[in-house]
Amino acid sequence: MGLLVSREEKKEDTVIRVGNATIGDGSLCIIAGPCTIESRGQLEEVAEGLAKTSTNILRGGAFKPRTSSYSFQGMGKDGLDLLSRAKAITGLPTISEIVDIADLSLFDDVDILQVGAKNMQNYTLLKALGKQEKPVLLKRGWANTISEFLESAEYIYREGNHNVILCERGIRTFETSTRNSFDINAIPLLKEKSHLPVIGDPSHGTGVSGLVLPVSMAIVAAGADGLMIEVHNNPECALCDGFQSINLEEFKLLENRARIYEKIRNFNCTSI
Repeated sequence: MGLLVSREEKKEDTVIRVGNATIGDGSLCIIAGPCTIESRGQLEEVAEGLAKTSTNILRGGAFKPRTSSYSFQGMGKDGLDLLSRAKAITGLPTISEIVDIADLSLFDDVDILQVGAKNMQNYTLLKALGKQEKPVLLKRGWANTISEFLESAEYIYREGNHNVILCERGIRTFETSTRNSFDINAIPLLKEKSHLPVIGDPSHGTGVSGLVLPVSMAIVAAGADGLMIEVHNNPECALCDGFQSINLEEFKLLENRARIYEKIRNFNCTSI
């Protein structure tokens, strides 16, 4: 028997609805917000700016598993409280990364639980998230194959939670000019192999703010169900990943072009 997340087991696309946002129905879902919640002012300025665009879901990290123990680790519960406040102000559903299942109760007001690249093969966490009902966005590890990625999604799916979203966020290669090498092949390949929604994260995928817009267009053109973009009100002063974040004005340009690309790819040539 094939994987439950495979196209062999289910032919039709899985569609996930969170509030007014839909992922997997052929439209483009845009997830945006700061990599890390730093303060009430920072988050609300970004959230209110995004609410004036076609952004569908607000992202904000409260728990950050950093490579260096000296790096900013996030605001924890206080960050999630600020995210709830921003949700109430804007009406946007939210997503935030969970790193420990013991913290699950703190995420009561978060709409989508994110599993980061560092935890893609944390099977204990994946199985526990499969036993709860909230949608889970699973990021591909930077050194994992497509098959391994789908096997990780299976851990969540087989426990009963079928609301799983796959996120390609770049892999580590020999190239040092960018933080990662975005695997554009993964978008159509995952769509072919799995019925789950697939989105792309060009912020982590490149690690270079100037590359986020063009790579986003490639992701949309490749057929992704969504984009995850890191947006900061002042990237130069960000406590986490400012070098790959864009500001609100840059995001508005990206959003506008992404919606144009969305219309082009979904245009039915047979209607001519």
